[in-house]
Amino acid sequence: MLLTFSNTPGNELEKEGRSAAPPYGEAEVVCPNCHRTLKLSQAESNMMTCSCSYHFRIGARKRISYMCDEGSFSELFPSIVSEDPLSFPGYGFKLDKARATSGEMESVVTGSARIGGHECAIFVMDGNFMMGSMGRACGEKITRLFEWALEKRLPVTGWTVSGGARMQEGLVSLMQMAKTSAALRRHSDAGLLYITVLTDPTTGGVSASFAMDGDIIIAEKGATIGFAGKRVIEETTKQELPKGFQTSEFLLEHGFVDIVCDRKEEKALIASLLYMHGGNK
Repeated sequence: MLLTFSNTPGNELEKEGRSAAPPYGEAEVVCPNCHRTLKLSQAESNMMTCSCSYHFRIGARKRISYMCDEGSFSELFPSIVSEDPLSFPGYGFKLDKARATSGEMESVVTGSARIGGHECAIFVMDGNFMMGSMGRACGEKITRLFEWALEKRLPVTGWTVSGGARMQEGLVSLMQMAKTSAALRRHSDAGLLYITVLTDPTTGGVSASFAMDGDIIIAEKGATIGFAGKRVIEETTKQELPKGFQTSEFLLEHGFVDIVCDRKEEKALIASLLYMHGGNK
């Protein structure tokens, strides 16, 4: 997403779903799909969506403000943060930069909230933190959230956005796929609901684990969802892939997701699903 300021040619910010106070004039956003210029306030009043149905990428806190009842969110496990288990060159610097860029200490925010009056546990991944990549801390926070939800007998709703497992943590990162899936299974075996919302993009080890393990899988309009990229798949299979094969709409048509939803309708949909599955007021 490109942010510009009225009457300020060339002044640009390239942070999805984030803004800064302009020296004068109102901040604007340019839609990458239809190239229309929108006032930032106008885009935010539409939950950072364009009239052409393009969904801008947004940070975790903004998504929480859109999807959770006002004042109901309570954060859990904020002290769990990434370390450098492999002493990977430059990783510490990248973590510091990610924290400064995103305003978050980790690539996922976990907590409890009410959605349409229904209490649930939630996790929201933040693409501004190293593209929402999954390391040990991310996996640990999601695992503990499912364990906490199991203890409290609560459903879990999760929003995913990720480039996959975090390469700087190697095998430690890949282990999170099994760990989160095991915690999710215990939660499921207890008869509790898990709703997952796939946002743009959801890929790699996250899509291969807890993102696609939901009882009900919702995808935002136009989101990219898959494991490997198109070029890698085509080079491996030696086949040309159909256009748009990793979009929400293509996956819905082929049975990989249950619902494709506009962000403006998302909260009402989730509230209805929580109600139908025994949600409490």
